Amino acid sequence: MSEPDPAWSPLSTAMRAGLVSGGFVGVLWLIEVLDRILPGDFESHGVEPRTDEGLQGVVFAPLLHGDWDHLVSNSLPLLMLGFLLALSGLRTFAVTTAIIWVVGGIGVWLIAGTNTIHIGASGVVFGWLVFLIVRGVFAKNLRQIVLGVVMFMAYGTILLGVLPGEPGVSWEGHLFGAIGGAIAAWFARDDAEPAAMGVVTG
Repeated sequence: MSEPDPAWSPLSTAMRAGLVSGGFVGVLWLIEVLDRILPGDFESHGVEPRTDEGLQGVVFAPLLHGDWDHLVSNSLPLLMLGFLLALSGLRTFAVTTAIIWVVGGIGVWLIAGTNTIHIGASGVVFGWLVFLIVRGVFAKNLRQIVLGVVMFMAYGTILLGVLPGEPGVSWEGHLFGAIGGAIAAWFARDDAEPAAMGVVTG
């Protein structure tokens, strides 16, 4: 059998990354559609700090959104950051997302205010962004550092969202999502998985 043409590899990798990020966002939209047409209140399954029932939100909260505007505001950064992360490979995408998901959810459950319910994928957005910004520093990888600088210049101001501010916005979710991204970047520093397109990895 003939060897596959290496010239197709970058295209295939980019397509896989697009499918991963697009699939993730597509699942969020499907869940929101189901939330609108099915009886019950999906939002009640978010993180409710320091309650036994609220622990389920560690699993479900990033999948749930309060309304269409909430989901729309998260969709574009999820598509873009998820694509850049997925270029590093499915394993890196899955492990990084899992760390951010768990650290973000548990952090909110531990410190957020009582009688609140926290939902939304913005913690994942903050985690992916921080991962892409700092991974190159931990890995001492020049290409990743360049990507991190570009990402910080383009989106660094949104990191102010880790500070208490607008009522009704989970700054705790942003903060612990970002912490999860930094932790994931630390663990990925020795990851030998090759850069997917021969360019920067995230």
